[in-house]
Amino acid sequence: MAHTAMSGTGTTAGDDPLQTAVWRLRSRACWADAAALIQPRTAGPALQRASLLVERCLYTEQGWAEAEDALRTAEALAQSDDERGAAACERGQLAYAATLLGVRDRADEARAALGRAAALLAPGAPGRALLDFRRGLLAENLAHAPQAARAAYRRAHAGATDRNDALLLSFTWRHLAGIALREGELAEARHGFAESLRIREELGYLVGTAPALASLADAETEPEASRLRAEAGRLFRLLGGVPLWLADQLSPPAATA
Repeated sequence: MAHTAMSGTGTTAGDDPLQTAVWRLRSRACWADAAALIQPRTAGPALQRASLLVERCLYTEQGWAEAEDALRTAEALAQSDDERGAAACERGQLAYAATLLGVRDRADEARAALGRAAALLAPGAPGRALLDFRRGLLAENLAHAPQAARAAYRRAHAGATDRNDALLLSFTWRHLAGIALREGELAEARHGFAESLRIREELGYLVGTAPALASLADAETEPEASRLRAEAGRLFRLLGGVPLWLADQLSPPAATA
């Protein structure tokens, strides 16, 4: 699946050349090019293609129709509960992104889709950790329930650790650190943000490195904070201003009297 970063998905030596090419394009914000390499003849490739195009929507606020088409294909090809659950998880993420970015309020659809995924995916299923993470996103950003979000992120973190899913761990570290920062736990926040950044740099996940740098900057003092934010800005510009939502975070803070 495109959301993972485990052996076999293009992030380690000896992986399938197709997956290596997909990963390199994805990590450089070339989601459409990565998706074009995948032939969605069966459920697995169709789900991977859909997840790439859903991620593009979240990072660029574009490509909604293509993501919907890819999702419908994945849903039609899904045969097992795991495949149907993974497709529902992607639909929930697309609806979440549309709601978060103000494209259209699809919060109810997001909750329903992730609830359907939870009913289909067994506790030890490959996609369960990602589902837990995405339920955390809904709790944090749509329901504004940080305690529920923290519990979901911790479940996702444990699942990602068990499955050696490095990329997902970079997300759980970052979001747990974000909650810690808002609660004033600076040491915990710095540790989590630093771990997220370390993993993303090791994986070569360029499109996620700028957000990780900016998040760590928020937990640091000067002059380190400015150095990190400047490096994030450099990468942000290098990738053509992606992710779009990072622009506000990189803006210099307003002067205070």
